Amino acid sequence: MAHLKTIIQAALILIVILPGIKSLAQQPSIFLADPTIFEDKGKYYLYGTSSSQGFLVYESADRVTWRQPQDSTRRLALKRGEAFGTSGFWAPQVFTWKGSYYMAYTANEQIAIAKASGPTGPFTQDSLVALSGTGKQIDPFIFFDTNGKIYLYHVKLQNGNRIFVTEMKPDLSDVIPGTEQECIASTEPWENTAKSEWPVAEGPTVLKRKNTYYLIYSANDFRNKDYAVGYATSNSPAGPWKKYTRNPIISRHTVKHNGSGHGDVFIDQKLRLHYVLHTHHSDDRVSPRATAVVPLKFKSIKGGQDVLEADGGSFEWLKNAQ
Repeated sequence: MAHLKTIIQAALILIVILPGIKSLAQQPSIFLADPTIFEDKGKYYLYGTSSSQGFLVYESADRVTWRQPQDSTRRLALKRGEAFGTSGFWAPQVFTWKGSYYMAYTANEQIAIAKASGPTGPFTQDSLVALSGTGKQIDPFIFFDTNGKIYLYHVKLQNGNRIFVTEMKPDLSDVIPGTEQECIASTEPWENTAKSEWPVAEGPTVLKRKNTYYLIYSANDFRNKDYAVGYATSNSPAGPWKKYTRNPIISRHTVKHNGSGHGDVFIDQKLRLHYVLHTHHSDDRVSPRATAVVPLKFKSIKGGQDVLEADGGSFEWLKNAQ
């Protein structure tokens, strides 16, 4: 009987412990905020807000399981001291232009662009300088239009977080003075559920489809569980922008995780569209924010603009294989 009693007690302990084990197994293992994914030569590279020393980089062959480069000196794609900035390394974007690799990023609440010979860096600058502009500027996104013009979408901290656009010089050395225009401010109820005196619209990404520009952005403070993603459209890269009437397309209601937002769009090797984003760490903790991916697609509308939709049911965490 004593032996049977021991078995029963052990079974009861497992009943209590196993849900916790399952919960831990389901936890995401990459914690990058404001993430971006860059595909290059059959591999994917993941970057995000992650370190006071610069930007970590992860690699993946399948877009699901990720590793940091084996060479420890390359785990930071951009290191403090080798490019502009001493703190606040936020929201990177990586792209190629004329045979070189570039990273646009935020540091010291300003925007800078660094250059590298490969996607893992090191991204550096000959002169440690930020781009021109007034006030505090964050969240850069460089957009190359089909007519050859280059635009910098970014956020200015000006009576709230507001999205602006300015034209870039062809060599990416700086912005063109006098071309800055405001695009998006937080004005809709879903964009400011806390009724904050400092409304937030941030994290811009821009796509062009059938001569229509799609500006994807996040709204609400990132610490708010209602942080979410919507989009607006325009016939011009400078606007005016019309917000989609069924925003947000990604939110805690669609992906079942709080604080879902501020990411970037990427296309996988099968030409499928995705949005990489961060969420709160848990229902009661914001940080460290966890990294995940949600599929996107365009839905054709007869007689109207294509609609951008997110498949919240296919939400998936990104896993660290190390």
